[in-house]
Amino acid sequence: MPDDVSPAPNRYGAAAHRHAPQHPSPPIPRSSAIPSPPPSPFAPGPAAPAPERLRVVVADDNPVVRAGLGVLLSGRADIQVVAEAADGREAYEKTLEHRPDVVLLDVRMPGVDGISALPHLVGIAPVLMLTYSRESEIVHEALRLGAGGYLVHGEFTANQLVQAVRDTKDGRANFTVTAADALLAHMRHGTPPQRGPLPEGLGSALATAPAPPPPHTAEPSESLSQLQPVVGQSSVSGGSVPTPNRQQYGLSSREVEVMDLIASGMSNQQIAATCFISEKTVKNHINRIFTKLHSATRSEAIAHWLGTAPRNPGRQP
Repeated sequence: MPDDVSPAPNRYGAAAHRHAPQHPSPPIPRSSAIPSPPPSPFAPGPAAPAPERLRVVVADDNPVVRAGLGVLLSGRADIQVVAEAADGREAYEKTLEHRPDVVLLDVRMPGVDGISALPHLVGIAPVLMLTYSRESEIVHEALRLGAGGYLVHGEFTANQLVQAVRDTKDGRANFTVTAADALLAHMRHGTPPQRGPLPEGLGSALATAPAPPPPHTAEPSESLSQLQPVVGQSSVSGGSVPTPNRQQYGLSSREVEVMDLIASGMSNQQIAATCFISEKTVKNHINRIFTKLHSATRSEAIAHWLGTAPRNPGRQP
């Protein structure tokens, strides 16, 4: 073919070029970077405070038990063991110093035992008995003196103990099987247990000490040996208090039981736990008791019940 022969036109009328020049595509412009937001005109707010941990004092004469409880409880994000004590006196001093949310208290300890320390501790913080002592009379005495629950070693898991500590802080009672059986036996008999001497002289430190100062004025250096419970004790100038005639009030056996617990210093929640009844039922009993004792307040009812109310000749008992 001659060199000057042009290629045949294609179907669109244009000559087809075997080697068309290649032109690179124009670069695609990158999107511009997103501008940073302008600085806020407001100062940053304070960081949210960390939730407060539930503070616990552990009182047990066994250092191994104390160490184990410290590791177990302080390993939880919401609980902190702030102090340990080896007897009731030290438990009282540590509780005064640290003002914990809950005290874990053993029964049998040298010196001042847990039963002796209990009525003084409950005026400062809720107390959960945590002990090997399983005698029925000790369970009843601990609850009478204001314990918020009773756990016997070997009858609960680690998680149950942790939950019991939280519940005690919130005013909910916890009992392991032995303590619950003691309360149930009391309910089946329908009468308060006889308050004889406790095993091994427990509670004996209560009998020889003066009344404790109010918690807000007490000093940590005060020893428990200088203290004495005020529940059920009174004095009248010029002589001793006569034995009250409680039959005159006409209380039922259940109302007598509830009134005895009121006089011992128990709250409605503690009475409900002790008697295995609801707090609403406790309140109903109290209303009827107040009517029969012609009392408007708890303290007035206790005074009539203990025989320490002033005599009023113009008013029937």
